[in-house]
Amino acid sequence: MNAWVVAARPKTLSAAVVPVLVGTALAWSDPFPVHWMMFACALAGAIFIQIGTNFVNDALDFKKGADTAERLGPLRVTQAGLLSADAVLRGAYVCFILAALCGIPLILRGGWPLLAIGLGSIAAAYAYTGGPYPLAYNGLGELFVLVFFGFVAVGGSYYVQKLTMRPEVYIAGLAVGLLAIVLLAINNLRDVANDRTSNKRTMAVRFGETFARVEIAFCAFVPFGCVAAIAALRSQWLLLIVLLALPLAIAVVMRVTRSRGAELNRCLAMAGALQWAFGVLFVIGSVL
Repeated sequence: MNAWVVAARPKTLSAAVVPVLVGTALAWSDPFPVHWMMFACALAGAIFIQIGTNFVNDALDFKKGADTAERLGPLRVTQAGLLSADAVLRGAYVCFILAALCGIPLILRGGWPLLAIGLGSIAAAYAYTGGPYPLAYNGLGELFVLVFFGFVAVGGSYYVQKLTMRPEVYIAGLAVGLLAIVLLAINNLRDVANDRTSNKRTMAVRFGETFARVEIAFCAFVPFGCVAAIAALRSQWLLLIVLLALPLAIAVVMRVTRSRGAELNRCLAMAGALQWAFGVLFVIGSVL
């Protein structure tokens, strides 16, 4: 059981939870009640898709030779021999089925847009590492994260509540997606040498470590400008409480600048904390 928990990567689940919190918080601040059952289904579905993505990544990175004994990052259960690749893939399929079941009430309420979001999210979760053109191996990981852990997750969480969309929802999706990219970019920066040898063409491999550090700084700071824009659009200035997380973003960027190799694991933990802080403060600013 401990191996399965490790494979699920609990520290990465902020990427699944925070978009649902932000999208629902935006809906909360509109003059209609929140549908808590829809929130629960959206949250559970997002978590299952995230865990399924992690399982697929764990199994297929090992099969493709990207995870080796020289790996600098946290333990991967397939590479460590704790679980077989086939067992981890079966776990991923179970997670995707559970996500689909969570999506049934959402589809009944929201119709075909929620069906498209659900099917697209599950397909992309597998295609991130698997399939004939794995996104992570062709420099498209950041695009995947921005779209599905930003625009789709935030927009879908809002839409299932209100059955409509507003401009600030897209801005919030951009903000949350960029923070998720920070996690991915730090991970890719840490693994850049190993990824080169395994022909995993991440953005860090394609454009170099300096580019990756600039990318991380950009994605860490821009979300705070997005919040200011949302606050202005809504005349909801309490949202600026999110700026309390700005020192943490500065700390992440400064630490990334001077860290190398396994030292970046600490930066990864800080980036997860940044995403949690951003999401929780956004909820507080929305509901007060």
